[in-house]
Amino acid sequence: MSTAYVMSASLIPAGITVATRYLDLAGVASCALLGGAVARTAGLDLFGFLVVGIISGLGGGMIRDVLLQHGTPVALTDYAYLPTAVAGAVVVFLIKLSEESWTRLFTTLDAAVIGFWAVTGVNKTLAAGLGWLPAVLLGTVSAIGGGALRDVVLGRVPAVFGGNGLYATVAVAVAGTTVTCVYLGRPGLGVVLGILLALAFRHTAVRLGWTLPNSLDWQPRTAVAATLRHPIGSVTRRRKRPGTEEERPDPPEESS
Repeated sequence: MSTAYVMSASLIPAGITVATRYLDLAGVASCALLGGAVARTAGLDLFGFLVVGIISGLGGGMIRDVLLQHGTPVALTDYAYLPTAVAGAVVVFLIKLSEESWTRLFTTLDAAVIGFWAVTGVNKTLAAGLGWLPAVLLGTVSAIGGGALRDVVLGRVPAVFGGNGLYATVAVAVAGTTVTCVYLGRPGLGVVLGILLALAFRHTAVRLGWTLPNSLDWQPRTAVAATLRHPIGSVTRRRKRPGTEEERPDPPEESS
């Protein structure tokens, strides 16, 4: 076992590791509920509810565990994970809950899930012996991966790519806060601060309609850029009529 692994793993106490499992399961249940709500909006049958709920609930964690290459993904070894995801999807199948209702009624739970999974991803990554940057990355992937996979399976542009109240941005902020606390020797504080930050940041973003900017329309005003936009020969030669700003095409030459 390398020295780097021992040092990184020692940053995460056993108590935090146990708490991480329950936070992970809370995220699985919540995202499976959301997956079921999306399946209802898409008009899927029971099997569709189960598939979408499982992908939504387990996808982010499985991506994280595969990238860590630190054993079989926990969703396949801990028998609490799959039943939890299935239960979440079945609940929404039995009780009418649309995606719009979820967004309106469960913003708090949705925000908490970001905190649960971002914190979980950070702690598992550090416990596996990786550094702070992979921890931030995999903390974010844990929080947004399941939802992105769900949307891709349903043929939708993943909601995390825009218009969603800074979902991924919140996950990055929570992961960064958790990593900072762990390296300061306060991993327990990192768990609490991460979840509280997710709740406050996400709620504020949704209430105030915060989003990241879209692509800019600015174009460089240079001769090279103009040539690239309008290649030579693609524009008809024009000339100005004396005494006016109006431009007219050159008349055809008379034959002799």
